[in-house]
Amino acid sequence: MRDLIIRNGTIVDGTGAAPFKGDVAIDGDRIVAVGEALGPARREIDAEGMIVTPGWVDIHTHYDGQATWDPLLAPSSWHGVTTAIMGNCGVGFAPVRPDAHQFLIELMEGVEDIPGVALTEGIDWKWESFPEYLDALESQKRAIDVGVHVPHAPVRAYVLGERCNTDYEPNAEEIGQMAALVREGVEAGALGFSTSRTLLHKDLKGVHMPGTFAGSDEMLAMGLAMKGLRHGVFEMVSDHLGEDDEWRWVKDFVKETKLPVTLVATSAGAYQGDKMFNIAEESRREGMDIRPQIAGRPTGILQGLQSNFHVFIAHPTYRREIAHLSLADKVAVMSRPEMRATLLAEETEARNPILGENVNDLLSRVFPLGERPDYEPDREQSVAGMAEAAGVTPLEMMYDLLLREGGAELFYQPLGGYFTYNFDFWRKNMQHPNVLFGLSDGGAHCGVIADAGMPTFILTHWARDRVKGAQFPLEFLVRKLSSDTARAYGLHDRGELRPGLLADVNVIDFVRLRLFRPEAIHDLPAGGKRLVQRAEGYRYTIKSGQVTFEDGQSTGALPGGLVRGGREAVILEAAA
Repeated sequence: MRDLIIRNGTIVDGTGAAPFKGDVAIDGDRIVAVGEALGPARREIDAEGMIVTPGWVDIHTHYDGQATWDPLLAPSSWHGVTTAIMGNCGVGFAPVRPDAHQFLIELMEGVEDIPGVALTEGIDWKWESFPEYLDALESQKRAIDVGVHVPHAPVRAYVLGERCNTDYEPNAEEIGQMAALVREGVEAGALGFSTSRTLLHKDLKGVHMPGTFAGSDEMLAMGLAMKGLRHGVFEMVSDHLGEDDEWRWVKDFVKETKLPVTLVATSAGAYQGDKMFNIAEESRREGMDIRPQIAGRPTGILQGLQSNFHVFIAHPTYRREIAHLSLADKVAVMSRPEMRATLLAEETEARNPILGENVNDLLSRVFPLGERPDYEPDREQSVAGMAEAAGVTPLEMMYDLLLREGGAELFYQPLGGYFTYNFDFWRKNMQHPNVLFGLSDGGAHCGVIADAGMPTFILTHWARDRVKGAQFPLEFLVRKLSSDTARAYGLHDRGELRPGLLADVNVIDFVRLRLFRPEAIHDLPAGGKRLVQRAEGYRYTIKSGQVTFEDGQSTGALPGGLVRGGREAVILEAAA
């Protein structure tokens, strides 16, 4: 008698093999059989007409604070994610000295737009060292598993104190101390080390985060701290991918340690032409485990009255008379003809590069999402395109659309250059074998981005809905979202539907699977706001053999915990 059998589903097993009809049997937390006529079970799920996939392994999230208070880790858990890896981009909350809590909170708020009041109220700081942080994470049950990197910024702050984000260059002894902290964290079970070298990442005061300008000797020393270990991914966000100096030490790290690197590009140039593809291809040809990350679409700023950003947000009258109001009151005040005339006549005081030099040009790449979001729209669907059709200015059109549906409308502004009005660049890079799917940023950018539903978007858009060009086979996307990401981090006990592996499973009504328009909710500690995006079509999500979500609703089961590199993340004899 099995504990659970999922019957009659179309199995997309995570290996990239063609889908097939069959059953999946589960005992305890493991898959024990995949096939037909698997005998009786204490519980059965009829998956007729549905696809059955592994749970998604999301390698780029920022739940470092939320994981200490929230057992569900939504919104990622709403979208079939059963393993989330955090501590990305060089930011996190350990190691930390008792007097540096606020510094790390302000750093996370500045870099990842997570409300500082929520972090202050939500985090209990039961740790100082990184191993103690892992123990704190392990002490709590949750709906999904989490794994974590040792982040560069806290390590630098722990060793260098107030000099950590200045132009001070650490000496050999200090670099050695930092490397020892990295080694300590990874030996204790961190999945790797992360750092950021982009000018975009600044703390709440506008100061570039620790490590941004670290020299190649420091960067290589942090990586070499993991040498000799069975696990340890080097994750790096950078403006400099492909530049000679950085590329040299990255390759030196891989050659000397035989450990993997995953790279996140932040410069607009990386999202044009073949720069990212060429990095992936050179790595593949030379047999180096260097994996650029890419999302399934451009990262997008969400403009709107629910968001923390829109084109009128820096107008003097808006700041003075409207910004502090509730959503309903904002709509009421902005609906007055005299307020409309005032705001349209004013000049913005913003000096934010997101707004660009020419607001009319900007609004040719800003798109109202509507209730059924389209993330690959034509220019005619942009605010500027709609304005031209209506015979009004783009700002007038934007103003009126902001008030639509009681201010619920949100507007997608793709970053990284959406000049071709198609995703052909993304398709070319997504299919490269050295490219990993990542960058959902679950838990982060709470006021302006809602990309945690990226797995759902990738399945629906790239396997079913895309009309502007070629799609991908469903089995290819499932593999990239599960076994490819799991293997990249040494998590050989998950990512496929195979006997002996963890029973992390999604049962999905693929015909009904869809994303809703993002919305703002205030459910973080201290009433902190975040933008989230819900989905429908996930009939069941199963984590370690227990059903955690049914039709998008939590069952209350909390079988998830902490994944420690080199421990749970080992090659099981049954899966070898």
